[in-house]
Amino acid sequence: MNLTIQSALPDPSISHFVHSFWMLENNTATDIPSTVLPNGMVDLILSKTNSTNREMVIRGIDTMPGQVIIKAGAQLFSIGFKLLAVEYLLGDSIKDVLNGGRILTGDSWQFDDSDLRNFGDFCKKATQKIKIFSTENIDSRKKHLFELIYSSKGSMTVKELSEKVFWNSRQINRYFNQQFGISLKTYCNILRFGASFKHISEGKLFPEQNLADQNHFIKEIKKFAGVTPKVLSKNKDDRFVNISAIKNFPS
Repeated sequence: MNLTIQSALPDPSISHFVHSFWMLENNTATDIPSTVLPNGMVDLILSKTNSTNREMVIRGIDTMPGQVIIKAGAQLFSIGFKLLAVEYLLGDSIKDVLNGGRILTGDSWQFDDSDLRNFGDFCKKATQKIKIFSTENIDSRKKHLFELIYSSKGSMTVKELSEKVFWNSRQINRYFNQQFGISLKTYCNILRFGASFKHISEGKLFPEQNLADQNHFIKEIKKFAGVTPKVLSKNKDDRFVNISAIKNFPS
């Protein structure tokens, strides 16, 4: 593979906000085309192509495969946020960046050259910044809702989630559409799809996460990846960066 990929899990103290940290490096002299698959994360991406050229982008939820070009010599540092971070840490709706992103201006994160010397320094600085945000004012229903969504990897129905958090499903969907641009059911389906990456990367091409049968499994994979599980598993030329990356993801 021409990309160097590193990943790390967050400190437990910020795991309600953060799914994972990532770094991608293209150490070649040529641009690398890649396909990014929906995984349910909202990404804060800091890209660096030289000592002076930096850009910070917030990328919303993906509902379809996206084509990206990783520039020659580029380093990409990323915080993969869970949805609770959108309202309580980022402080803004991301419905306008569904399947896309927007450049962040200002310097609220205050990353400097010393924070980007290596992946460990980036994770340390990001963790320090996120720890500043208090969790005392988080709506308990929302906190419980997201705990259930992530612990079940999207396998619980909207009805089950609504009943467990005592929150009307219509109100939940209004919240999801206003904040994230999609319904709760769609988001849970994306999480189930993302949960299949590890198995698919290992060549296990059978239903997981409460998918009823093989046909349903293939249909769901094609819906979000645009290809069959078999094509995804082969990952020819490391086309699908998520499948390449998941092989080294911490347990």
